[in-house]
Amino acid sequence: MQLKHYQQLIAWQKAIALVTEVYSATKSFPRDEIYGLTSQIRRAAVSVPSNIAEGQGRATRGEFVQFLGYARGSLCEVEIQIVIAANLHYIAPDIRERLSDRITELGRILNGLIASLEKRTVSTSSSR
Repeated sequence: MQLKHYQQLIAWQKAIALVTEVYSATKSFPRDEIYGLTSQIRRAAVSVPSNIAEGQGRATRGEFVQFLGYARGSLCEVEIQIVIAANLHYIAPDIRERLSDRITELGRILNGLIASLEKRTVSTSSSR
C-alpha cells in the first residue's frame, strides 16, 4: 500500500490549522515576549506539520514513524506553552480551550497514524 502525500494526511491538515490558530492567538502577546514565549510557541507549532511532512518524505516507514514521534513531542510543547500563556493571562480562556481541543484531537490522530504504521510494519515483517 502506497503512503499518501503528506498534504493529504488529516494529521498534516489539522497541524497546519493549529499553526494558523497559534499565530493568531500569539499576535496579542506582550511585545517583550516576541523573543520568548511568542517565538517558542510558534516554532513548536510549526514543527508539528514540518515533522509530519519530513517524515512522510523519508525512505522508510520506520523513519516516518520516528518523525511522527517528533511531531507528537512538538505538539506536547505547544500544549504546555498554551498553559503557560493562559496562566500569564496572555490568552483568553475560550481561546485556550479551543487550542487545547485542537491539540487533543491532533494528538489522537498522530497516535492513530503511528499505531497504524507500526502495525503495518509488523504485518509486513511477519509475512516474509
